Amino acid sequence: MATEWSDRIAIAELQDEPGLSEELTQLIARVEASGDPPHVVLNFAGVTYLNSSNIAQLLKLRQELGRHARKLRFCSVGDQVWSVLLVTGLDKIFTFAADPMTALAGLQIEDAEGGEA
Repeated sequence: MATEWSDRIAIAELQDEPGLSEELTQLIARVEASGDPPHVVLNFAGVTYLNSSNIAQLLKLRQELGRHARKLRFCSVGDQVWSVLLVTGLDKIFTFAADPMTALAGLQIEDAEGGEA
């Protein structure tokens, strides 16, 4: 389950299946049920592949967060996952950071500047 980094940001340490689908399902449900969800950082360090179901879940999570003016950041994306994102064109719609600390810092800076993080 995602851990709270702050009251405004949650970070999810993702793993390969079946954990990936379960974690994304929980995150989507949490955002749908919340009137004020946090921004979300997805750490892909433990993920070596994505399937079509995972991609659909990522798009759904992005859509739900967008409805609440919240941002989604991917970090620590490995070469195999990056290849899938490139081939599908998803590299153009998601925002990426090198590692969790960079993703968190970027969201915190945007929040402090009053922008939509």
